[in-house]
Amino acid sequence: MTMPIRYTIIPVDPHAHIFRVSCTVDDPDPAGQRFRLPVWIPGSYMLREFARNIVSLSAEADGQPVPVVKRDKHTWQAHPVAGGGALVISYDVYAWDLSVRTAHLDQTHGFFNGTSVFLAVEGRTDQPCVVDIRPPPGSEEQRWRVATALASAEGERDAALPQGFGRYRAADYDELIDHPVEMGTFTHATFEAAGVHHEIALTGRHDCDTARLCADLEKICAWHIELFGAPAPMSRYVFLTMVVGDGYGGLEHRASTALLVSRKDLPHGGMKGLPDGYKSLLGLCSHEYFHTWNVKRIKPAAFTPYDLGVENYTRLLWLFEGFTSYYDDLALVRSGVIGVEDYLGLLGKTVSSVLRGSGRLKQSVAESSFDAWIKYYRQDENAPNAIVSYYAKGALIALALDLQLRAARGGERSLDDLMRRLWQRYGQTGTGVGEDDVFALVAELEEEHTIAGSGALAGWLRQAVEGTEDLPLARLFRDFGIEEHVQPASPVRGLGVKLAADTGEARLANVHDDSPARRAGLSAGDVLVAVDGLKVDAAGLEAMLARRGAGERVVVHAFRRDELMQFAVDLTEPPAQEVKLSLQTKPTAVARVLRKGWLGAAAG
Repeated sequence: MTMPIRYTIIPVDPHAHIFRVSCTVDDPDPAGQRFRLPVWIPGSYMLREFARNIVSLSAEADGQPVPVVKRDKHTWQAHPVAGGGALVISYDVYAWDLSVRTAHLDQTHGFFNGTSVFLAVEGRTDQPCVVDIRPPPGSEEQRWRVATALASAEGERDAALPQGFGRYRAADYDELIDHPVEMGTFTHATFEAAGVHHEIALTGRHDCDTARLCADLEKICAWHIELFGAPAPMSRYVFLTMVVGDGYGGLEHRASTALLVSRKDLPHGGMKGLPDGYKSLLGLCSHEYFHTWNVKRIKPAAFTPYDLGVENYTRLLWLFEGFTSYYDDLALVRSGVIGVEDYLGLLGKTVSSVLRGSGRLKQSVAESSFDAWIKYYRQDENAPNAIVSYYAKGALIALALDLQLRAARGGERSLDDLMRRLWQRYGQTGTGVGEDDVFALVAELEEEHTIAGSGALAGWLRQAVEGTEDLPLARLFRDFGIEEHVQPASPVRGLGVKLAADTGEARLANVHDDSPARRAGLSAGDVLVAVDGLKVDAAGLEAMLARRGAGERVVVHAFRRDELMQFAVDLTEPPAQEVKLSLQTKPTAVARVLRKGWLGAAAG
């Protein structure tokens, strides 16, 4: 019988933000057991070097110290253990990153992802694991409880410990690190969707109407499960939600998600309608839930298996993140949680976000996917001019493909068919999706259903993801009785700049290509202090420019570093980059049918 790798994790000093972790190996490598901590976490494509948070580390066997040598930035090797006894390696982890990616601990709560706290035992990552999650010391913290999608270790739960604390099991290291853990005095709510038990843990101060949140999430989750087909790949799912004053983010896992949300975006008692913040929150939940299938189980071949010690390159993130970004808001309208006009508003914002960046004309979404490690996750002030989002443009490619599939067969076929085929052929078998496989699947659908003939749609898709041309959305929308209106952006964008947020001063965060500001010599980081001799700040710049016309020259004074500089800026008409979508008042009968099939009964 294979003995499990045994871990213990204790929030030993919440005030100092320290988790103490131990790992026990019963039969360590006789040549000296190696341990390694991941350098990145799946779903967030950037090297994060989690080992930098290990404060101290030691090892022992039979109560005697065992020397440990560090071999590289994230690998340690213990000396051989005499007599082959059990080896225990213990270490302290500093946890003060309030994000969905790492670990955070204070006297109010604790949160961790396994990639940042659990050392992998080299050569043993396929062995079962047991982790004992312990409460913090002190009587006050004994009110804490645990939320996680990890399965309890049957027969090994210590009934004397507080709610949820005790032993959990995982089939292997990959499963262990794919279940984040929240501990504290969180609000807990549950709901059932399509036979799956769902839980929500809300950490932080809030006035959330949990009944409303559960009711809306139930509809969304049930729709996702119905899309791919029951039964769902998990019997239980947990939304681990950190509530803060201002925050937004999520990270997917196989049976849970870690979320960072603003408390103002949560629904509250007596809330009227659907505020934009709440729609954004539901879209985030929908996005991470869709990942349960698309990326956690339907994976690029490059991620099968993950190598968490180096970058894993793929040109397919437009499929795994972009298509997910298309379905996240689509699920809201298809499930009936938001209306058609709400959805068109969200879709228009996505189209606008892509149009605003000239990087879309220089970088394809395939290139953006491949370079995510050095570009998308490390954006600088020139990012809008140099890169395209494989999330946003990938969502628009999914939209365009969906509309073409639906129009070609009168609504009989859609992108849903492609996603189900990916699930059946790759997700359910554990086979990685090759770099060209999705194009072959589209061609297969065309041939089976005589959609376009000669692989025309597959060829279009390849060109869309490997090229930099704008997509023909206006033409495609018309077949569905939807009008696209492109209008100028705000007067501030007439300068071709974006201001840094929440600074008060008119500091330039981005200066766009071929803009009046760029031609005049202004640069990101410059702080505008006067226009035509009048003092200006972030709040007053738009109003000041609104009084000027295209073709006028204004004199701008700005600080670059600590030097005052003067620029002559020739204003131009603000670019047409804001997209509004609306329903045609008198669509054709065919358009009504297509639109209803795409957006649901309310769109008919």
